[in-house]
Amino acid sequence: MSKSVKIYFIEKSGIRREVHGQAGQSLLQVAHANAVPMEGACGGAMACSTCHVIVDPAWAGRLPKPSEDESDMLDLAAGVTKTSRLGCQIKLTPDMDGLVVRLPAVIRSLL
Repeated sequence: MSKSVKIYFIEKSGIRREVHGQAGQSLLQVAHANAVPMEGACGGAMACSTCHVIVDPAWAGRLPKPSEDESDMLDLAAGVTKTSRLGCQIKLTPDMDGLVVRLPAVIRSLL
């Protein structure tokens, strides 16, 4: 049985939502399972940037670094910051319990 991982999503409106996912799930999967308004137009295939999230600076250095492909896709996203990531590429681990991510104000769909 995989471990429950608590994630805080801060929506565009500023509402902070606590949701729970399982180790091994992506942030995109957790968002969709909990009705968090994250688009994910490509279904997690890393072919768009609509699951763009901004990781809280306190957490950014604790996550695995983005791949070159993820960095390239983020170059196409709107409102990218130093801590921007694609939600489909962040796979939850037990040590991510309490992770805080913010949904950007604008999403640009490439599909």
